[in-house]
Amino acid sequence: MCDAVRVLMLSWEYPPLVVGGLGRHVEALARALAAAGHDVRVVCRGESAGVVEEVRDGVRVVRAAVDPIDIGFTIESLLAWSQAGEHALVRAALPLLPGWRPDVVHAHDWLVAQAGITLSEVAGAPLVATLHATEAGRHQGWLPEPLNRAIHSVERWLASRADAVITCSQTMRAEVASLGLAPSSVAVVPNGIEPARWRPTARERREARTRFAGEGPVLAFAGRLVHEKGVQTLLHAVRPLRETCPQLRLAIAGTGGHEAELRAIARRQRIARAVDWLGFVPETELPAVLAAADVVVVPSFYEPFGIVALEAAAVATPLVVAETGGLRDLVDAGLVAGSFPAGDVDALATAVGKVLADPATAERDAARSARTVRRRFGWTAVATRTVEVYEGARRSFTTRAGTPTATL
Repeated sequence: MCDAVRVLMLSWEYPPLVVGGLGRHVEALARALAAAGHDVRVVCRGESAGVVEEVRDGVRVVRAAVDPIDIGFTIESLLAWSQAGEHALVRAALPLLPGWRPDVVHAHDWLVAQAGITLSEVAGAPLVATLHATEAGRHQGWLPEPLNRAIHSVERWLASRADAVITCSQTMRAEVASLGLAPSSVAVVPNGIEPARWRPTARERREARTRFAGEGPVLAFAGRLVHEKGVQTLLHAVRPLRETCPQLRLAIAGTGGHEAELRAIARRQRIARAVDWLGFVPETELPAVLAAADVVVVPSFYEPFGIVALEAAAVATPLVVAETGGLRDLVDAGLVAGSFPAGDVDALATAVGKVLADPATAERDAARSARTVRRRFGWTAVATRTVEVYEGARRSFTTRAGTPTATL
């Protein structure tokens, strides 16, 4: 077992202040590291006029004061807003350092790049950067606007400055390598789940199913209703699937800016009555919703990892995914019942149809996948792999820089 590591972790979001999946990832990783005996301090954005400190599940959380400069969060002001936020993080973190020196600074994504680099230099500690996505990847390789190019340049700076870089999948490793790194220098550490959360009871599953299943099989999707999630592909596949399974229904859990257009597609396809729009589903209820389905479909065009796919596998529901991004890693790991080229309606329908045609095999394989998820993708395993990256970064830093001599 590795010696305890002192970790200064930086994130622009952290529960309960959460915008997307990044904050939940950082919280789960920090908790798992603390549970393993490591000393973890998370500095994140706050909502108060002053710095707020608390201990949550063994993790010391330092929430930065709201910057007095009033910069609203808009696309036009994003860079200025992020710079103000980074300054606030640095001001919140500096008082920690005189009496506590981190062994490693861990920065999550470009929105904390400057804070991470600054604190690494001040503390004389190696910098580890996790890039959860890239601007080029989000735009399918294009950087059409000055803002996109600016974010890309920050990502490149962070990746090149870090002593170790972490991505969540093999596809993300290739994306990050395009920032100017050798693929071999980028570590792949998958996202994780808390296995205990993804074991809904039989009663919870039955109650969820009665909400939308009807008489026939039910497909489920969970995620943001935006173009890159590919829900339009799934909607177009419902009619051909209903030719074989007339009672088939689709349950869609989530909200987003693409919802009106997706509802219009359902009407044009004449499947509106076969689709249940569940809206926002609380985290406590999502396991039962996924478990109630006969097949969970993840039809994304762009997916750095695909945590909902992992969650579906964890509840032992057969999984059909697009062959894109980090979802390919789950295909390679044997966690899916079927796959299809992203955007291919006919291939999606064929893959789902094969699963529905042989439910016994699908159920057996899904149970095996759930066991694999609990063994390989629990946060304890993810934390162990992350500490290995930390140790490598410390060795690299010592070799490159000698014994750190920075003083405060």
